Amino acid sequence: MARKQQTAKRWFVRGRVQGVGYRYFAQHAAAALGLAGYARNLDDGRVEVYAAGPEDKLSEFAGMLYRGPQWADVRGVEEQEAAVERSGYFEIE
Repeated sequence: MARKQQTAKRWFVRGRVQGVGYRYFAQHAAAALGLAGYARNLDDGRVEVYAAGPEDKLSEFAGMLYRGPQWADVRGVEEQEAAVERSGYFEIE
């Protein structure tokens, strides 16, 4: 069976997404889907999330990012196509 084509996306998540476990939520969701990448806080209060993997898994992951963890209040998500930079694991930066 052939490996699925790898693609990557970057999301910029705004709202109450820092200090509420959002990066850990993203890491757990990505690991469950077998995605590589990272999540990091930005100085402007947003969280940047990058993930690489099969398109169908990235779509599922995006849906999770729009919801976020229990204490988050996601007000908007900007999604961008990205180059495939990583494989293997998802980390918090």
